[in-house]
Amino acid sequence: MNLQRPRVRGGMLMAGAIAAALLAAAPARAQRAAPTPGSDAVAPAADKAAAGTGTGTGTGTGKGDGIGTGTGTGKGDGIGTDTGTAKGGASAVARQGVLRVCQDPNNLPFSNSALQGFENKIAALLAQDLGWTIEYTWYPQRMGFIRNTLRAKDPDTDTWKCDLVTGVAAGFDMGATTRPYYRSSYAMAYVKGKGYDSVRTLDDLLRLDASRRATMRLGVFGGSPVADWLLEHGLIERVVTYQAQTGDPAQYPGQMIERDLAGGAIDIAFIWGPIAGYYARQAATGRTPIVAIPLRQQPGTQSEFAQFEFDIVMATRFGEAAYKQRIDEAISRNQPRIDAILAEYGVPRVPPAERAAAR
Repeated sequence: MNLQRPRVRGGMLMAGAIAAALLAAAPARAQRAAPTPGSDAVAPAADKAAAGTGTGTGTGTGKGDGIGTGTGTGKGDGIGTDTGTAKGGASAVARQGVLRVCQDPNNLPFSNSALQGFENKIAALLAQDLGWTIEYTWYPQRMGFIRNTLRAKDPDTDTWKCDLVTGVAAGFDMGATTRPYYRSSYAMAYVKGKGYDSVRTLDDLLRLDASRRATMRLGVFGGSPVADWLLEHGLIERVVTYQAQTGDPAQYPGQMIERDLAGGAIDIAFIWGPIAGYYARQAATGRTPIVAIPLRQQPGTQSEFAQFEFDIVMATRFGEAAYKQRIDEAISRNQPRIDAILAEYGVPRVPPAERAAAR
């Protein structure tokens, strides 16, 4: 599994976005639920609204697609334009009434199939606001996630499996992105009272006694911005590297903190902030209190990936501007409630930088 979310390399940057955790290869499973958190009601079959959309090269409205007149594109995947009614390419707008989200079934604090993650709750909030039911397509967030969710069709109905990815970083180029709904950063986490309580910044790490630095074990996902910083500052030999994609959908990024940091296998964990904040909050009343500290940008760092802070957005397919606008408006209307959900999960938020324009 790609166990780090915001990282913009080669255009891939997923959130429940880095740390966020990312993409996979097992068959997707659909679970239907009502628009309120935790409900198991079955959503109505709205997929068929686009039956009979125009094919060939003439103009046509398609049957009941609600998009208006446009130029047909003949055979195609329906990704190109809102008005195109490519064969089998029922747009998300044509299926209004159901919010179909693409999420990971085992990736807390972002999402899981029990609907316990903050992205689960935010998706349910948006569905409730829109007056829609909600349907989930589950697939581990690693390589193949977009191909098997947002860009995949149900072979029985020839309609898209899902329409909305609920956590990617701004700059994601495999879909059209919404307005940011939070900004967070990578974080470092350690067990309180184990000799690292004075470490509040990366510079503090460099100020530790040489004998302490020579023995510390730093947990880092390979390829993350923090790994690059540690390499530049001569600490790479102290790194315990975690594989970004293990191929095991039962693994999840929080194990670095929940299992290895708490168990003493590593001394400091460097991980996407929402993961660090969530597991630190979970441990607050236990025998192993964990401190999670967001990392700030490092001016003057030469690394290509010195950026530690990322805006997190949602993503739709390209060419579905009307649908994306509905999602953007729902996010805007519900931002205070979204903020409250993020706070409940201990998600560290940092002041907004210059916002990347949603495409």
